[in-house]
Amino acid sequence: METDDSGPQLEICFVTKQDIYAVPGVPFSVPQNINIVHLNKLLNELLGDYTGQLKAIKFDFLVNGQILRLPLIDHLREFNISTETTIDVEYIERTEAPEPENALIHDDWIGGVQAADKWILTGCYDYSVNIWTVHGKHEAISQEHTNLVKAVSWLKQSDPEGGFVTVSHDLTGMLWMWKPGDKSPSPVIVLRGHERGIDSVGVSPNSERLATGGWDTYLKIWSASLDADENYEPHHKKIKSSSHLPSRTPIHTLQGHKENVVSVQWLEPQLICTASMDHTIKLWDTELGGLQSEIVAEKAFLGASWSPLCRSIIACSADRHVRLYDPRSTEGSVCKMIFTSHSLWVSAITWSQTDEHLFMSGSYDECVKLWDTRCPKAPLYDLSGHQGKVLCVDWTNPKHLVSGGTDNSVHIFKNRHNN
Repeated sequence: METDDSGPQLEICFVTKQDIYAVPGVPFSVPQNINIVHLNKLLNELLGDYTGQLKAIKFDFLVNGQILRLPLIDHLREFNISTETTIDVEYIERTEAPEPENALIHDDWIGGVQAADKWILTGCYDYSVNIWTVHGKHEAISQEHTNLVKAVSWLKQSDPEGGFVTVSHDLTGMLWMWKPGDKSPSPVIVLRGHERGIDSVGVSPNSERLATGGWDTYLKIWSASLDADENYEPHHKKIKSSSHLPSRTPIHTLQGHKENVVSVQWLEPQLICTASMDHTIKLWDTELGGLQSEIVAEKAFLGASWSPLCRSIIACSADRHVRLYDPRSTEGSVCKMIFTSHSLWVSAITWSQTDEHLFMSGSYDECVKLWDTRCPKAPLYDLSGHQGKVLCVDWTNPKHLVSGGTDNSVHIFKNRHNN
């Protein structure tokens, strides 16, 4: 098949891993300067001829593993790919732009946010813990903490009624119980052991353990059980407090960081990843109680996220860049890619739970961005709406991209690609 365009031609062959959109893998000629608009038109004509597909599908195209954004000839020159051979052009259904759905207005800055099912859990600088529906209804609130709430997490993503955990700059964490319909969640256990404010929390894959990190530089491991008998601290040993709740002490305390621990994530039941303002990301073996490996960078880390799908870490720092690290790498730098589009510090980052290539970032520049690792030079989409620094992002629920910031709001974007 040939186009009737004049000028220099290239031989290309369309290939795909999405069988429902497969076309015969025969080479044909296209103009060297063909762009994604004309590639889409051509491919949809082929689909119509070979599969009877009448509705136009929007595709992205990959050459040499990178999403095409330039005219094809410019892309080939950038990657030093010969024009004398047949070029494989892989096509994938385009990720649609997330759709703004709701803004949840709080009374102060948002320190932490996480979605589960139809519920969104938020922690606030006014010391409050809040539960909302994804449709914007404020379901529950409590102010048991005595300082700003910095991070929150449901104990079981599949079951919001299984409880949640919050951590605060009041030096404590709290385990909570809540059922839909309750106007106030019930604190059950106070986690005591940190010597300075707590900034991060993560729940193990089996929901049996918690890990917390904070300004005291410690990583602490706790039981996540809501049973007050576990690791119970007798009343006479409690720190003097007005709290009527039982206290729990950590199972382990791991030392090694030199500054605030900004991110804690469980990779496996015995493996934890932490990121710190001391310029390091560390992997900890909780079974052996020690450091397994570390990544050293030039800037203070402000956030990190691990993907079990691609087994890589994305991290954001006190600069404009997002970096992808392969902790398994034995050749060259463990930093494999750099993503640059934000204009100020990137403060929050998280992977998609369902796509190994997609992640979202939030920045002090008031922007939230959706990225594809196959397109490092530009984000797929800018998600606008915030009018202040973005402090936290979450994509735990594949259907919703969520962000919170200093404009006292949580913005919810509906992920149309996963519906």
